[in-house]
Amino acid sequence: MISTMKRYLSAIVVLLIFGLAACKSGKDQFDATGVFEADEVIVAAENAGRIVQFDANEGDSLDKDQVTVFIDPVGLALQKAQVEASMQALQEKTMDVRPQIKLLEEQLAVQQAQLNTLEKEKQRFSKLVQADAAPQKQLDDLLAQIDVLKQQQAVTKQQIAVQQQITGTQNRSILSEQKPLEKRAAQLQDQLARTQVKNPLAGVLLTKYALAGEMTAPGKALYKVANLSTLTLRAYVSGAQLPTIRLKQAVQVMTDNGKGGYDTHQGVITWISDKAEFTPKTIQTKDERANLVYAIKVQVKNNGFLKIGMYGECKF
Repeated sequence: MISTMKRYLSAIVVLLIFGLAACKSGKDQFDATGVFEADEVIVAAENAGRIVQFDANEGDSLDKDQVTVFIDPVGLALQKAQVEASMQALQEKTMDVRPQIKLLEEQLAVQQAQLNTLEKEKQRFSKLVQADAAPQKQLDDLLAQIDVLKQQQAVTKQQIAVQQQITGTQNRSILSEQKPLEKRAAQLQDQLARTQVKNPLAGVLLTKYALAGEMTAPGKALYKVANLSTLTLRAYVSGAQLPTIRLKQAVQVMTDNGKGGYDTHQGVITWISDKAEFTPKTIQTKDERANLVYAIKVQVKNNGFLKIGMYGECKF
């Protein structure tokens, strides 16, 4: 009876030893654990207005630069039309100096024709006076008419120059308002383009914060998107493990497959923190007694089963 009891106790001890060994072996299968993360982008509105269309749903795959949200553009379109009308009105306010200049030039041409006629008369009377066939007074009167006509010509030329200068100054003053209006129109055009919200990166729509028909404002979040094709496992290692890892190092990442086993993924260490921090409560390291740990990031290609917030284990 005693020998049977001893054999029974011996078997139990052996089973306990194997069980402890198996537990210890399972515990040492990983060097660090962590949680999967993704680079999430919150897309916000850049204009105020009513959302007229937002058809994408949570879980939908979105392309880069895909238009996802349409904000009512009517108000901005009317403002732009008003600015363009103001620019057109400026053109109508400007003065066309050409009719006035043309009139003065015609007057100057008449004066020049009269001057040419007087010059010919002057030459003829000069010969007559020299031949004592005409009195000197007639020649003097003719010379006086020529002087007066030349003065009139000078005045007409001065009027042309003054008219051009005055009209040019007035037009420049009016048209000086054109550039600010052009800048305003360009600004409104840019705002109009932003009423169509474009998706910044290819990824999956995680969360919607707005619906069609709601009012939005600049800076108000519309939805959250993330590229899930590659996830990042944020894990922690102790100071003693730092010498065993390096950037660009390939590591094995294991996740629970739901059947009591693990799925293995290939990962690459892309970041190692240069500062130690206290051990997070939810994180285990190979040396659980370490007070200070270092965060690392392991980039893992997603096979479709990895999810944000899922736990993963690293083996270096």
